[in-house]
Amino acid sequence: MRCVHWRRVPLDLMREAQEELTGDHVDRAVQCQLSTHDGDHFGLLGDDGMRGTALWLRWHGMSEAELVVLPDCPELGGEGCCLFADHAEQHTWEGTQGEAPCAS
Repeated sequence: MRCVHWRRVPLDLMREAQEELTGDHVDRAVQCQLSTHDGDHFGLLGDDGMRGTALWLRWHGMSEAELVVLPDCPELGGEGCCLFADHAEQHTWEGTQGEAPCAS
C-alpha cells in the first residue's frame, strides 16, 4: 500500500524544479511514492534530463521540504521499479494491486 502522505510543493522549490526539469510542468502537490513507512517522504517531481536520475521532493513530517536528485532504482523485477536507488520498503511493483505504478 502506498504511503498516504502528501505535500504541497513550496513556490520557491517549484520554480527551481521547473528550471531543472526537461518539461515546464511541476505538480503543486505530490504524494509520497514509497509504500507505507516511517521516516522521510519522497514525492516524484520529474525526470531531471540526466540519464538514470530524477528530481524528488523530500520532506519529514511538517519540516522543510527540499529538492533532491536521486539515481533511479536499478531493480527490473515486475515492470521495473519507479523509485530511487537504495529506497526503503517495497519496489513499486510489490503489493500495489489496484494502484497505478510510477504515479506522481
